[in-house]
Amino acid sequence: MATVINNPDTADNAGIGFLVGVILLIFAAFLFLYIGLPLIRGVGAPSQGGGPNISVPEKVDVNINQPK
Repeated sequence: MATVINNPDTADNAGIGFLVGVILLIFAAFLFLYIGLPLIRGVGAPSQGGGPNISVPEKVDVNINQPK
């Protein structure tokens, strides 16, 4: 008696795997451009001094009386 091995055709699943791979690659590129590059450049990272330096005085003298 002969042994018959039925292997399923994988051609149908190859397109889905390629599509998922392309979507994951686009998502990874988006994350790199949106999060990775600003962190590398130091923009928006307060620990690296990337933000503006604002000093607010504790007391503001507002004199509205006109000198005579």
